[in-house]
Amino acid sequence: MKKTIITVIITLALAIVAFLIYIFSGAYNIQQSKGNSLSEWALNTAKNKSISKRIKEIKVPPMNDSAMLVIGFKHYNEMCTTCHGGPGISPDELSKGLFPAPPKFYKSGDMPQPAEAFWVIKHGIKFTAMPAFGPTHDDEKIWAITDFLLNKMNKMPPEEYKEWQLKFAGKGDD
Repeated sequence: MKKTIITVIITLALAIVAFLIYIFSGAYNIQQSKGNSLSEWALNTAKNKSISKRIKEIKVPPMNDSAMLVIGFKHYNEMCTTCHGGPGISPDELSKGLFPAPPKFYKSGDMPQPAEAFWVIKHGIKFTAMPAFGPTHDDEKIWAITDFLLNKMNKMPPEEYKEWQLKFAGKGDD
């Protein structure tokens, strides 16, 4: 038994030394513009497991309320189009250099569930460019953004989005 424990300890120590040599050698490529399958797998797995664990207790309020959709639009249009774009609006140049690339929800058929979208908007995601809006927005506004994202935006033609911009954008901080 003592020999097994010593073997495990030595194996772990060697793995740690090998990892440190790899990191300190500069061999790991940290460039933003190129993916790495191992780090992508690790980050995606951690992200998916972390979010699914944390959204279990979230209670989704009634959605698809016209007043909430307008509030959600105002905030989405102001804060999210830079990276995610919108109907008829391409994401800004900034988003083209991000890895992983921000999803273009207005073109997506693969939308998150309401609790997941709410949690991501509220808390952000480390090692991506997704910020946490919880420090600046209360839950009601975050639910409004979630409602707009999931129940209105990806069904809007570009002309309707433009109409909403003319009608609602920049009119108060509801």
